[in-house]
Amino acid sequence: MGYLIGGERLGRLKNEGLQMILVAIVTAIAGEFKITPFSGEMFRIGLGSSAFLLSLLLMKHLPYVYTGIITGITVLLFRTLEDGILLQGAMSFSASAQTHLSAAFYYMTFAIAMSFIKRNWDQFHPFVLGLFLSVIDLMSNEIELLARSLIFHSTNMFSEQLVYITVTAVVRSYFVVGIYNSVTINQMRVLHNEQQKRMEQMLNTNSGLYGEVFYLRKSMDTIEQITAKSHNLYEKINGAGLKSYSRTILEITQQIHEVKKDSQRILAGLLKLFDRDFASDMRLGEVVEFAIKSNLGYSAMLGKKIQFKSDIQTDYCSDQYLPLLTVINNLVSNAVEAIEDQGSILVSAYEQGAETVIIVADNGVGISEQDRDMIFAPGFTTKFNQEGFAATGIGLSHVRDIVHSLGGDIHLRSDEPGFQTTFVITILTDTLKKGA
Repeated sequence: MGYLIGGERLGRLKNEGLQMILVAIVTAIAGEFKITPFSGEMFRIGLGSSAFLLSLLLMKHLPYVYTGIITGITVLLFRTLEDGILLQGAMSFSASAQTHLSAAFYYMTFAIAMSFIKRNWDQFHPFVLGLFLSVIDLMSNEIELLARSLIFHSTNMFSEQLVYITVTAVVRSYFVVGIYNSVTINQMRVLHNEQQKRMEQMLNTNSGLYGEVFYLRKSMDTIEQITAKSHNLYEKINGAGLKSYSRTILEITQQIHEVKKDSQRILAGLLKLFDRDFASDMRLGEVVEFAIKSNLGYSAMLGKKIQFKSDIQTDYCSDQYLPLLTVINNLVSNAVEAIEDQGSILVSAYEQGAETVIIVADNGVGISEQDRDMIFAPGFTTKFNQEGFAATGIGLSHVRDIVHSLGGDIHLRSDEPGFQTTFVITILTDTLKKGA
């Protein structure tokens, strides 16, 4: 374990070292895009400072002091080497290094000062952060000019050019802060989109699992009732002296009980798949929006042009969002399948007295008169695949049972203007509304 931890730490240090070298090289190259506000080539204002500042802001994990030292040395060597190539020996190596030594102090001072606000700048308003960076830039320029005056025994020009350097520091700092904020906002958007996509996937999975778990529990209740009736029949047959029949019935009862135990194990496994921590509640409008969004992709996959509409006249938080989503999602997907090539689907919600009314309507092929009384019957379906096998969705009987488990009701009507099929769900608002 110790070797493993040591290897990870070594790898992290190596990675940080490469990043610090990269920052130093980028800064040195960017520094060549410059202006010289004072006479001669001794003091420059270039993009190197901006590149260095932006790198520190974006790479907060780096050790700033070491990064400043490496960058200062790299800038010094780069500019000295540049002089040797461009001036072709007109200036000695020592003279060139002496000329650019003060620039190294600028980056070292800047990095040291940044390390003091490193932990807290995320809490700063961009205006305040820009102000701090302007002061640090101004101070680093003063150190550079002071070092240059000491090296060349010249007069410090800082006081003469204070306004110019101050304006440059302010403009440069707020310009970099603007870029940093833009990058940060973009990263937050990407992260938010990823989290939203993950939540939608989890919600879709949980919604599907809810339907399966609901009916597995119902099946287990049915198995329990069959087991009890079978055992009662065994006792009656056994009491009548029909031993051979009673033993057969007892075997059947035991087998049914084994089926129940297997169902309990399956139910326990399904419940473990539930992620109940990612959302404790959802607004009614969000449930409808998710159902529509997921079926937009479904309709596109089927090659249908369907216009989805929503009319949410009441919106509140509900901790019953999973059964609601299961019901609405299945009704909407049924509506998608009922539309042949193109059409429209409407999902609306409003309160009527003490109840919340949810409507899912479509202008598909509709439901024939002979099927209207049978659509909620267990096992009834009008959907078959190409091989002739019946559909395996949870079905309208399951939808009805989930609505009934919430104390509500669902029925079919055909009086919605412009729509062939309209399902109306009514549930007590207090049952759905969280905290009611």
